[in-house]
Amino acid sequence: MGANKSSSKQSSPRTISFTVPTMSRPQFKRPTDGRLRHGLLAVAFILTAVIAGYGGAVLENHNSDLGLGTTSLSGQKIVTGESKLISQIAKNLSPSVVSVNVDVTTTSTDSLGSLFGYTTPTTQQAAGTGIIISSKGIIVTNRHVVPAGTTKISVTLSDGTELKDVSVVGRTAETDSLDVAILKVNDAKGHKLVPATIGDSSNIQVGDNVVAIGNALGQFQNSVTSGIVSGYGRSIQASDSGSSSSSESLADLIQTDAAINSGNSGGPLVNLNGQVIGINTAVAGSGAQNIGFSIPVNDIKGIINQVLKTGKFERAYLGVHYVMLTADVAYQYNLPVSSGAYIAPSADGSSPIVSGSPAEKAGLQEKDIITAVDGTKLDQTHSLLSLLGQHSVGDSIKLTVVRDGKTVTIDATLEAAPSS
Repeated sequence: MGANKSSSKQSSPRTISFTVPTMSRPQFKRPTDGRLRHGLLAVAFILTAVIAGYGGAVLENHNSDLGLGTTSLSGQKIVTGESKLISQIAKNLSPSVVSVNVDVTTTSTDSLGSLFGYTTPTTQQAAGTGIIISSKGIIVTNRHVVPAGTTKISVTLSDGTELKDVSVVGRTAETDSLDVAILKVNDAKGHKLVPATIGDSSNIQVGDNVVAIGNALGQFQNSVTSGIVSGYGRSIQASDSGSSSSSESLADLIQTDAAINSGNSGGPLVNLNGQVIGINTAVAGSGAQNIGFSIPVNDIKGIINQVLKTGKFERAYLGVHYVMLTADVAYQYNLPVSSGAYIAPSADGSSPIVSGSPAEKAGLQEKDIITAVDGTKLDQTHSLLSLLGQHSVGDSIKLTVVRDGKTVTIDATLEAAPSS
């Protein structure tokens, strides 16, 4: 066996590229760690946030809570204390944001290893961000912050306290479009853990102001940034910078223009009510500026509820491969509706219905179009992934389906997603 080695390098952000065709595909980065205690690699990424002048009724709702003054201009109320608003949000949210520190052991084979048939373990240290969602020590972060091979985890609270007895409750599979993991602090050493307030990501609109806090560059804990929601429903391919072998497909993401930095993966994107609406997970790389991506919090509410209720990490799934419709996609397939989830035939001839899945048991068929879940219509802000993500294992749902031009209702019971 080769001797244990500890690598010492600063990781670069993960690269990502859009899955939609463009004239020249932009390259994006996924922030992965910055400065580490021993100067080692990391897997993380900053939160982004926005707060560039917010007028009208939404900000008015904050005035009574934060004691901000307003003035009237052309019939609209303008907030005069934006800096106070951001400061108050940061103050309220900071106790719920933690830095995640991990040791990751990987194996590699050098020239001697190839000759003598052994591998060399290498331990790297990484830094990311997490969000406390329960006073009992439950924390949500990104899967790539605590990847397979993680041997040690600690979290640092906003007051600088480091808690070392931390374990992984579970993480989504590498093939899963949700880059999510759940951690648990087993011993808080008497410290009070303050959970963040979870919001509703289906209410976001392009242009909404957002605020975020994260462990920037792995050393600037609880850094606050700001920006706006630039778009939603984005799909990208993400991988560690310089690596094409670990590419992941991520879907249904919120796009934001807030500055993204290494070390903040897994941190919260919040609205001006201080509610978490997203989990930051990827950022544009060289050749692009201010293009970051966040997982809508609604997509993981089912996982969160399952963990809080049973202590088990289980992801509810339906078991279909589908295409979210737009007017262009509907025209391409000559479909009777322009919104919904189309169970499209596979290019390789394989079935888009997973064998033995809840979808197969419920009787879903190739070329079905799912247009609603429990009466909620699928659209740009309500994807199938998001609506299913709000459910837990064992939940029964009603699917509105267009089949051969007719609308039918299909009942399905969600099951735990396979581990791979």
